Amino acid sequence: MIKLHQQTFGTGKSIVLVHGWAMHSGIWHDFAMQLAEHYQVTCIDLPGHGHSDSLAEFTLEHVVDALVAAVTDEQSCWLGWSLGATVVMEIARRYPERVNSLVLLAGNPHFTCTEQWPGMKVELLEAFAEQLTLDAPATLLRFLSLQVAQLPDYKTILKTLKTAIMARATPSLDTLQGGLAILKQTDLRSALIKAQMPILVLLGSRDTLVPVAVAEAIKALAPTIQVAVIDKAGHVPFLSHPHSVLEIIANFMDDSCR
Repeated sequence: MIKLHQQTFGTGKSIVLVHGWAMHSGIWHDFAMQLAEHYQVTCIDLPGHGHSDSLAEFTLEHVVDALVAAVTDEQSCWLGWSLGATVVMEIARRYPERVNSLVLLAGNPHFTCTEQWPGMKVELLEAFAEQLTLDAPATLLRFLSLQVAQLPDYKTILKTLKTAIMARATPSLDTLQGGLAILKQTDLRSALIKAQMPILVLLGSRDTLVPVAVAEAIKALAPTIQVAVIDKAGHVPFLSHPHSVLEIIANFMDDSCR
């Protein structure tokens, strides 16, 4: 079993935070500290990210197995951001006994768009995959810039993202490509329909990677899922609008864990 780096703060109901593509758990620090005033919060590095050991193959199946083995709490609320949202959806599908609720932050059960489903253009993901092999640092910077596009304070948020991503070693090219492949290939819409636990989907109205149209698509797909949209937020609402995100999560936790 590989070793995954994790830190736990606070006491109370367990929440596990799973970060997004190319990032690491350090991105959660300020947000996690605020959550930890009311909950037990575990921040964990995905395999091959931050301080965690790498997998021989960065596939969704192997990532999920590694996370479930590393987190010892019998049941938790699993909160995933972006790629992390895909990971926690798969944890809920394969290990429902370990999940008492889900929070999908800027997540999409089908990350790429089709004629019937909103999402990111698959051509853009493919371009990222191709550009990674040519110039990984420039590609990562472009990806970070996309996450905060259209935000009035984008320079401040982008600086925070850059500082965070540079604080730990960049994942290997194979790990980064594996993450993009997961986003490109995974379809968890049927899993959301079948899920028995409370689910919150939290989106930003100005997200350029997960369009706000996903909100209505998920409501139509599974009406029991709680969907919230934060006005003027992009792909990192926990950085740009932390108080709104915390309030929505607190209300969801109170309702879902009664």
